[in-house]
Amino acid sequence: MIVYIIYLIRHYVSGTLLECVTKISGIILSGGKSSRMGKNKAFIEIDGVPIIQRIHTLFKSLFSETVIVTNEVELFRNLEAKIYRDLIPNQGALGGLYTGIYYSSFPNAFCVACDMPFLKSSVIRYLIQKMEGYDVVVPRTEDGLEPLHAIYSKNCLDPIRKILEHKQFKVLDFYPMVKVNIVEESEFRSLDPARESFLNVNTPEELRLVKKPKHVMKR
Repeated sequence: MIVYIIYLIRHYVSGTLLECVTKISGIILSGGKSSRMGKNKAFIEIDGVPIIQRIHTLFKSLFSETVIVTNEVELFRNLEAKIYRDLIPNQGALGGLYTGIYYSSFPNAFCVACDMPFLKSSVIRYLIQKMEGYDVVVPRTEDGLEPLHAIYSKNCLDPIRKILEHKQFKVLDFYPMVKVNIVEESEFRSLDPARESFLNVNTPEELRLVKKPKHVMKR
């Protein structure tokens, strides 16, 4: 009897969360020039798999759709995703975020950069549980807020447009204009003890670091 009750609880919780997840878009920003890396970061291989493929595979298991924002559309045609160029060119990550949210089919979207190879579904799911009543759900680690590992609602579109018109280009610049839920690292540390979720690859040196054995990797 107890086992059956536990099964019902697990089935209900997982089913409710799955329903929630399917109503969210996954956005991958791949509009950077990769000048420090010297090549397109999205296609750098980690353990033999391009980073963009790693993210795309994870997103397919979590979200109903994947939206890729890039100015090199032809490079991503082989992926099952909606691919768009920046609506407002040359506005950096904030312009890409605007484009991704604009084209998302759902009220909320989880957004990441294309150079984050170790995203954790458990951390993403935890953030999803914190969405209700907020326009932004963003984790904060000891390094600060992580705006390119965060959830955004359609309510962010107008504030983003306004700050872009005022030549403000940092993602965090529009946060005071919307309802933001900051999720502290202490809340989800057990889901990612090695803090791999927020690792990205911007330079050849960072690439060497992420390719090291995990027990010697440090952020």
